[in-house]
Amino acid sequence: MNVRKIKKIVRGIETSDGAGVNLTRIIGTPELNMLDPFLLLDEFGSNNPNDYIAGFPSHPHRGFETITYMLNGKFRHKDSAGNQGLLSDGSVQWMTAGRGVIHSEMPEQTEGLVRGFQLWLNLPKRLKMTTPSYHDIPNEIIPQIDFPGGKIKIISGKFQNITGPGNPHTGMFYHDITLNKDSNFSMPLNDGWNVFIYVYEGSIVINKKVQYKNLAVLNNIGDLEIFTKNDNAKFILIGGEPLNEPVARGGPFVMNTKQEILQAFSDYQNGELVK
Repeated sequence: MNVRKIKKIVRGIETSDGAGVNLTRIIGTPELNMLDPFLLLDEFGSNNPNDYIAGFPSHPHRGFETITYMLNGKFRHKDSAGNQGLLSDGSVQWMTAGRGVIHSEMPEQTEGLVRGFQLWLNLPKRLKMTTPSYHDIPNEIIPQIDFPGGKIKIISGKFQNITGPGNPHTGMFYHDITLNKDSNFSMPLNDGWNVFIYVYEGSIVINKKVQYKNLAVLNNIGDLEIFTKNDNAKFILIGGEPLNEPVARGGPFVMNTKQEILQAFSDYQNGELVK
């Protein structure tokens, strides 16, 4: 079996977003600007309300999907299409910004732990201006499968012919995996897909060790084989089919050309982003 090796290991940078939410940005940095089709990956996590209480007040998006996975905590989503949803422990919020949406994500707690991830998934050119949509995915409907030495939570994509509820507009998978010490996990991968692993507890070994709070980018040929030694580990495993299209960014907008970004800003300023 041809097994993938690590191409690059990245550690995120501490930053803030929204109205002052402290977080770690792992994809979307000078070291790893993007990993087609993934535009951004943020990890947020704190017991200190000052790190999250300001939340993410109303702001616009166009041209991609946001996938928010809440490990712990409660945040409320509201958007310009009239959607509302409560993100709670283990749940996922899947929003397709498409041609344009204005939304907010605000905490529904004033103390305790908030912890999770937000991933930006690019939309192909033909779907940049698709109709916006929003889906709440409660923890109870996300399949979780035990295997010798651990368990896997299938947020999107397939594992052992079981499909997760997340429904992307391009080929991708998103799994959350718990692996006990002295154990291993393997799965087939599509050749040519970009795949990364982010370790949020413990450490793992592929062809070399991946420490806590590190992201490993794998080469794009072969299957996956992961081991643990002395640590229990938790990590997200995410892969996607590259779009291989031009990417133009402008803050909350991601399109294919600079002109399309300028148009998005104009539409927002003129009240035409959301129709």
